[in-house]
Amino acid sequence: MEWLLIALVVVVVLVFLSSKRRREEEQRREVAADELAGVMRLTDEDVTEFGEKLQGLDIELAGRELDEGTRQDYQRALDDYEAAKESAAAVTSPDQVTHVSEILEDGRYAVACVRARVAGDPLPHRRPPCFFDPQHGPSVRDVSWRPDGGEHRDVPACALDAERVEQGAEPDSRKVMAGAQRVPYWQAGGAYAPWTAGYFGAGLMPALFLGTMMGMSFGGFDGGLGESSEESQDAGDSGGDGGDGSDGGDGGGSDYSADGGYEGGGFDGGGDFGGGFGGADFGGGDFGGF
Repeated sequence: MEWLLIALVVVVVLVFLSSKRRREEEQRREVAADELAGVMRLTDEDVTEFGEKLQGLDIELAGRELDEGTRQDYQRALDDYEAAKESAAAVTSPDQVTHVSEILEDGRYAVACVRARVAGDPLPHRRPPCFFDPQHGPSVRDVSWRPDGGEHRDVPACALDAERVEQGAEPDSRKVMAGAQRVPYWQAGGAYAPWTAGYFGAGLMPALFLGTMMGMSFGGFDGGLGESSEESQDAGDSGGDGGDGSDGGDGGGSDYSADGGYEGGGFDGGGDFGGGFGGADFGGGDFGGF
């Protein structure tokens, strides 16, 4: 009789442990699904916004005679848009979003090169996007900024956000849902780290996000994507590899360092473009005609 009681206890314990593991696994899957949904909303917004930006650029360039460098930079932006759509459609886990952000970062720099060439200005130096919202495009300079409860550090900013911060105003920060409220993306935790890594590179992120909710999630950040990712990604080579500045938009090739400056050689900005301008479909018609 005693051994039957022992066997019954063992069975009950095993059933309990098995049930507990199933519940924990279901909870992990639910959390992962929620994180993926949140970061994909952000990513889809970025892809859509970039497409709209290219539509506007197409209107601006209509009827202009473009030189070879401008044509190549514009084709590069179109190619990046198509690649970003395809990459976003293939995402099955949050860490894969990094690749979409990398592509969009490169495309926005290509657009900045097109605008500079058309205006007759020097090509912009390759800098990371605006910290406050990567949709603002490449940053123009660093500005001293302090997150709530954190310490001052230099962050890359677009001209408008740099001016806002220096005047004591709130920057135009990108906000996401965290529970029932909208907060700046850096206060939403580590779920958005893969999205962020594609724009800023894993090596720069710990210094940029120190003192924020995202920064707290990095832990032993070692070049991967922090605790929110199950796989370590090499997010340091943001942008892409291409040709030289005379043909494809190398604005001087710079590499941002965590102590607040740029050092030469980090980005190669050109691109190898084949075909013409008729390949990008933006929902409202093809771009091209140059």
